[in-house]
Amino acid sequence: MLTRVNQKNGDQLSVLGFGCMRFPVKGGNIDMPRAIAMIRDAIEKGVNYFDTAYFYHNGKSESLLGEALSGGYRERVKIATKLPPFLVKKLENAKKIFAVQLEKLQTNYIDYYLLHMLTDKAMFDRMAALGVLEWLEDLKKEGTIKNIGFSFHGSKTDFEDIVQAYPWDFCQIQYNYMDENNQATKSGLQLAASLGIPVIVMEPLRGGRLVNSLPEKVLRTFKSYDKDRSPAEWALRWVWNHQAVNVVLSGMSTEEQVEDNIRIASYAKADSFTEEELLVFEKVKAVMQELTKVPCTGCGYCMPCPAGVNIPGCFSSYNEKFLLGSKLAWWKYMQTLGAMSEKPANASQCIECGKCESHCPQHITIRKELKAVRKEMEGIFYKPIVGIGRKILKIK
Repeated sequence: MLTRVNQKNGDQLSVLGFGCMRFPVKGGNIDMPRAIAMIRDAIEKGVNYFDTAYFYHNGKSESLLGEALSGGYRERVKIATKLPPFLVKKLENAKKIFAVQLEKLQTNYIDYYLLHMLTDKAMFDRMAALGVLEWLEDLKKEGTIKNIGFSFHGSKTDFEDIVQAYPWDFCQIQYNYMDENNQATKSGLQLAASLGIPVIVMEPLRGGRLVNSLPEKVLRTFKSYDKDRSPAEWALRWVWNHQAVNVVLSGMSTEEQVEDNIRIASYAKADSFTEEELLVFEKVKAVMQELTKVPCTGCGYCMPCPAGVNIPGCFSSYNEKFLLGSKLAWWKYMQTLGAMSEKPANASQCIECGKCESHCPQHITIRKELKAVRKEMEGIFYKPIVGIGRKILKIK
C-alpha cells in the first residue's frame, strides 16, 4: 500500500481510503459480518483512512465502523466523520450529534472531522455565526478532534471562497475524470494544494458509473491501449496521478472490490501517466458527455423522498438506457421500482415538492428530470405490467 504524507501534520495516510457509505447489505440492512471482515482485511493490507458520516446507511455506518475497529484496530487507523450542518440550528445540536458519534464509533477522539457537504459560503458563514468553528477549535486543543475540515459539493467560486475563509486542516472534494471541470474543479484542487491544505477525494468512480455503466465505445477506447486494465483501474489511477491528492476514497461493497482497489493502490503513483494514456481519457470523456442524460452519482443525499420515489434508482435506469443502449434498462426500472419494490418508487410518484433539489450535491433539477424519466420509462403498458407483477408476487 502506497502512502502520501499529510503536509500539515505529517500523517502517513494510505492513498486508498475506505468510504463507509456502500457496505454490503442483506435483507435491507448492513451485512455486518461481511462488512467487518472487509474493513479488517483492508487494515491488514495497509488501508488506514476510514471515512463515514452521521447519516450514512441510515445512521448505522458509524456504529458498524466502531464495532469493526474494536479489539485493537482503532489505534491503527484514522477515522473521518462528519457534522451535518442542515441539522445544526444551534450549537447545542452540534454538541449532541458529536457525543452520539463518539459513542457509536467507540472512541474518545476523531482524527479527521468535517463540516459535511458545504455547498456555498453562506452555509459556512452560518456555522461560524453559531460558534461551531470555535467549538471545534476547543475540541482540537483538548485533543478530541485532531483535524478540522469540510466536504464540498457546490460551485468552483464557492469552493474558492470557503477554502480561503478558514485555516483548514484538510478538505474533501468530488473529483474524477468526468468532473475535472465540475464542482471544485482542477483549479480548486490546485488552489487547496497551494494553500498547503491536504485534499481527500470522494466519488472517484462517480458512484460506480465509471465502472458499471460505460458504453461499449468507451470500453473499446480503454482496451485499445491496454486490454487487461479495468475501467476501475483507469479511473482510480487518473485521480492518483494528481500529486495534490492525498487520499482517494472508494465506497467498496464487495471483497473483490477491496482486493482489486488495494492492488491498484500498491503502485498507482502521481505523475505516472504517459501523454498517450492521458489522450485516452480525452477520447473517453467526449463519448461520456454525449451520452449521459442526468449527472447523478447515486450519493443518495436527495433521499428519503416524501412520496417514496427512489430518485437515484430512477436516474440510474434512465442513464443506463442511453449510456449502454440497454433494452434491459426498462425491465430493471419496472422490476426494482415498481413490481418488486415494497412500495412503488418510480418517477410517477413524484409530487414535485422540491425537497430533494435542496440536498442534491450535483444541483440537478430533479423534478424536471423525473418528468423526463417518466416519459421515457413509463409507457402505456407500464402500470398494467407492474400491477400484474405485484399481484403475482402478492405485494400490496
